[in-house]
Order: sequence, then C-alpha cells, then structure tokens
Amino acid sequence: MTTTSKGGAISPAPIQLTGSALILREWDEADVPAMVELFDDPAVDRWTPLRAPFDQAAARAYLDLARQRRAQGHRLQLAITTDGRQPLGEILLFPTGAPGEVELAYAVGAAHRGQGLASRAVQLITAYAYDSLAATHVILRISAGNTPSAAVAHDACFHLTPAPPISRAGARDPLHTWLHGRSEQPITERSR
Repeated sequence: MTTTSKGGAISPAPIQLTGSALILREWDEADVPAMVELFDDPAVDRWTPLRAPFDQAAARAYLDLARQRRAQGHRLQLAITTDGRQPLGEILLFPTGAPGEVELAYAVGAAHRGQGLASRAVQLITAYAYDSLAATHVILRISAGNTPSAAVAHDACFHLTPAPPISRAGARDPLHTWLHGRSEQPITERSR
C-alpha cells in the first residue's frame, strides 16, 4: 500500500488499484507501443502536456521520466485497464505542495473514449487519495474549453471553484481548478 511521507511524497512501493470494473496498474516496458497508440492523438496533444507526434522515442522518454518521478515520490502514474493488461489510458496523482492537497490528471485513448473509463478511474484514485494518502483536498485543473474533461469532473463529484485560472508549463490555455466534493456520491452511485 502506498503512503505519504512527512513531506507528502508518494512512496515508491508498487501499487495496483482495483474497483469500478477497472485495474489501475504501474506502466511497464511492454507498454511502450500502447503508449504511442494512446498518446499520439490530437485531443491528447490539445489538452495535455504530451505533444504529437508521440512516437516510440517520446514514449520511452515519458516512461523513464514517470519512473524517475515515482522513485523520487513526486508522482503516481498508472495505466487504466479493464483486464490488468491492455492500457486504455492513464491517470496521474501528485502532491500540489499545499498541505494535504493532491492533483489528478488523466488521458484516455481515442478508441476507448465514451466508456466512462476516465470518470471511474478518477473516482477510484480519489478514494485512494483520501483513504490511503490521507489527502484533505483532491483537485483537477482543466482548460475552460475541454468540455469532455469537465463532464468527467462533474461525474466524479468535482466542482468548479471560483479560484482564478492558472497558467502552467505545457498547458496551452489557463487552467480552472475543480475541487472534489468529498461528501457526495459519484453520479453512477446516486439514486436515480
């Protein structure tokens, strides 16, 4: 089980999260071709810091950086799968530097969108952040024009905050802050 240290760093111990018909797992060497397929996409290029073309060299560099950040306790990057093997996307969790606050980010491959993968992955890792990392705030940062990600945030019980948009390296647009409403149930679990 991954825990935070005094500085809020994420332990480098291996992790796998299971729930909501998903298995979130560590990336491995065999995933490099799948990373190319998932991330060499105009929507990923538009809304994330990952730029096209995203080829084998970019995937290798991305995996190496992910492992380095993980070993340093700076970031958790997990493949989104339904079977524990084939990656369909990625979800990230990292401390923001504010006490008890973590940020999430995600991307789902074009062929796998529209299946609720991002919403379910966000819900799963949000619960993990509260229960295993003792997070007090879980946030998302989303560009105003990224309506699919705003829908994911809404489905996972995040609310747009009045905080001013921020600029960040790699982001093409200012990012709005969404905060998780911890006391709410995800839309998929609410009474209809």
